[in-house]
Amino acid sequence: MKGRRSARAPLIWLALALAICVPIALAAGSVQLAWRGPVYILAGFAGIIALGLVLVQPLLIGGYLPGLSAYRGRRAHQWIGGTLVLAVMVHVAGLWITSPPDMIDALTYTSPTPFSPFGVTAMWAIFTVALLALLRRRLGLRLRTWRIVHLPLAVVIVAGIVAHCLLIEGTMETISKAALCAAVLAATVKVLVDLWRRRTLRGESA
Repeated sequence: MKGRRSARAPLIWLALALAICVPIALAAGSVQLAWRGPVYILAGFAGIIALGLVLVQPLLIGGYLPGLSAYRGRRAHQWIGGTLVLAVMVHVAGLWITSPPDMIDALTYTSPTPFSPFGVTAMWAIFTVALLALLRRRLGLRLRTWRIVHLPLAVVIVAGIVAHCLLIEGTMETISKAALCAAVLAATVKVLVDLWRRRTLRGESA
């Protein structure tokens, strides 16, 4: 039993690493990169990394990653959130440099591409969460209030970024991209269900 537990932890971390790194590696080998400039490639990979970070976030806050205490999980969640903001900014800035008209259309929700509004909505939700997290103490937001605000925005982020990625026909390989998106959705649903169960149990015991 102890041996199974000791083997389970590295397997979970290995599965997480593969879920994130395999799509990145396959995208790095895409033939479509041959016609792209370095800024566009950097912007594209920043977006792929952002998708991977969105998978890590619910796993951290749900306490599903072995070897991390609840405190370290929350701290890592905050740092990964900051990195996610940075990745999104690099993604948007790179696309702006390579094609300002396309980005203006995207940011104003007038782009003809179906994936744009999902990505832009997810971006604003990410920035809103990050800003509220920075100002939480100054605004006097209690933990309960913070969760009420954060959870719906997290759902918008996950739904938006997954729809955005699935609708893009770019450098990401189809199966690995779908698998990563499915993992993001599964991890998010798992966290939401567990939170609902805990809240229900607390209500019954009160």
